Amino acid sequence: MTVARVLPNVTGLDKRFDYLVPESLRGTTQLGSIVRVELHGRRIGGWVVALDPADALDEAELKPITRVTGHGPGPDLIDLAEWAAVRWAARRRHFLVAASPHRAVGGLPAVRRTNTTVEPRSPASTAILGDGGGVLRLPPTSDPMPALLSAVSLGPTLAIVPAVDQAMLLAARLRRSGLSVALIPNDWAAAAGGVDIVIGARAAAWAPCPELAAAVVIDEHDEALQEEGSPTWHARDVMIERCRRSSVPLLLISPAPTLTAVEWGPLTRPPHDREHAGWPIVEVIDRSADEPWKRSLVTSELIRHLRDPKRTVLCISNTTGRARLLACRQCRELTRCERCDAAVVLDDAGQLVCLRCDMVRPQVCLRCGAGRFANLRPGVTRLREELEAAANRPAVLVTGSGPERPPASGVYVGTEAALHRVEHADTVAFLDFDREVLAPRYRAGEQAMALLVRAARLVGPRSGGGRVLVQTFVPDHEVIQAALLADPGRMIEGERQRRQMLGLPPFGAYAEVSGVGSDEFITTVPQVDGLVIVGADGEYVARAGDWIELGRALNAGVRPPGARLRIAVDPQR
Repeated sequence: MTVARVLPNVTGLDKRFDYLVPESLRGTTQLGSIVRVELHGRRIGGWVVALDPADALDEAELKPITRVTGHGPGPDLIDLAEWAAVRWAARRRHFLVAASPHRAVGGLPAVRRTNTTVEPRSPASTAILGDGGGVLRLPPTSDPMPALLSAVSLGPTLAIVPAVDQAMLLAARLRRSGLSVALIPNDWAAAAGGVDIVIGARAAAWAPCPELAAAVVIDEHDEALQEEGSPTWHARDVMIERCRRSSVPLLLISPAPTLTAVEWGPLTRPPHDREHAGWPIVEVIDRSADEPWKRSLVTSELIRHLRDPKRTVLCISNTTGRARLLACRQCRELTRCERCDAAVVLDDAGQLVCLRCDMVRPQVCLRCGAGRFANLRPGVTRLREELEAAANRPAVLVTGSGPERPPASGVYVGTEAALHRVEHADTVAFLDFDREVLAPRYRAGEQAMALLVRAARLVGPRSGGGRVLVQTFVPDHEVIQAALLADPGRMIEGERQRRQMLGLPPFGAYAEVSGVGSDEFITTVPQVDGLVIVGADGEYVARAGDWIELGRALNAGVRPPGARLRIAVDPQR
């Protein structure tokens, strides 16, 4: 071994370079090693992605590797990163960073596998894994621990969960069961050395797991499993490909599996009685007979829960501020900006403000001159005041910009962030659920169901008296009916028909291209059969028959100097 091909860990650079392996480093330089090299007069880090390649440059022309920093991703993950760079139209560096330890790892600890079988295991999970993998639908309040134990009984297991705190809790329980556990990212070295189970949040999809025998993705529906920044890779899709390459079974678990998961593998659901018992009572408040300009979001059904001092009530509305949609009470005209015609909002000072052009004016209707307006879409700041008055007890506002742990209260109101920050509630009320199910996003139905799943976990199963209130003008919507009947599968067929008709994932590939330089970039993308690109002024949508075809075309485009592109393949929203 004399030549190492290195991929530099440099933003914006996706080219590999050959370096000479000095005699003193030949014992420690291996495929995946993290090294220091000289490039254009400066020392940088990088990964060894090939050794003695057939097309390597002559040794006399090469600079030597300066230092071996430590262990990095193995050959299987390097190959997986090559695939992911096409799948999500991105640079390989992003994925190798995810697959590398946060701190230098000079040596690996001894193997700590116990090779023990721990009970109780899940019969359904055991059967699914024995058949080569699939999807398991469990009620929101079910414990995923037996499913993990079923996987560990097969050998070294890799488990992915949406949140770090969830991974920490499961890791502690697994250790108490007598299993050896590596929690990613802190235990990267232990994972590479060999343990019974490697567990972590999204990034654990790139964690080492020698002799991988099974893998589990918990809450496959959760958006936290997808990277928010570009590239928008999804841990579920990474694990599907990783397990396919390794020929090991993968178990996807969710109370409401996505259409992508259902199309990937066979679905197993629990008996109806068990699934029904695992959901809380869902009450649908039908507002289809209400006139929006006469009725508040604080309905009489909601007031009954608010005024019960024994119940902790959490009210959810994803509208921030005081008011986002107003109508004149006299002529029923929607309030708009006199300059650009956009809808205006009400600020804390009582002025009408246009968020598009910053125009400010007093509360006066442009059509009839009246000064009284109906708040058709009040923000959570205004709702807190209304709910506090209706409940006759203090209400706490909870938003994404507020504290992680809000003060104790009997009434909370906030955006969906409150579902993650409030630890328990007896009632969760969605005040304007139509905003979720009717959102102009192709995944709106799945995202709305995910909110209901989170609410169900806060209030607990129906046996404990938990309630989820859904206020809506479309009570027959498939998502609402699926939650009402504790049968999430009811929404799948409608989702499937719509996406097949429109060619949307998983029946086609979809990407959004935006940012500085996107106009120039799009002109360089090759026009191949099946690729369609539409848009203008820095906002483009690209579609193709499959992700590899789309990724290859986008990767062939030339990024102009100084560009700050965002390529979002299958974006969340």
